[in-house]
Amino acid sequence: MLKIRLKRCGRKKSPSYRIILIPSQSRRDGRSIEELGYYNPLRNQLIYNEERIQFRLSQGAKPTETVRNFLIKSGIIENIKKIK
Repeated sequence: MLKIRLKRCGRKKSPSYRIILIPSQSRRDGRSIEELGYYNPLRNQLIYNEERIQFRLSQGAKPTETVRNFLIKSGIIENIKKIK
């Protein structure tokens, strides 16, 4: 299964994150299949490729909770409660 998740990059105490597509069994900072955007929490800046994210979601990729919240705020996906 493929996941859309955050990958930490940046210096110590100065984080920035890349939004990546990666197999769910891989490590957080492992090799990604595709970069879909980035997030800088210090500047509260979110840049992403909406077309590629929608394409990957249509193929069955599942976003993590944090990325899912970003996509809901951006209006890419609708707020549907997750059934456990």
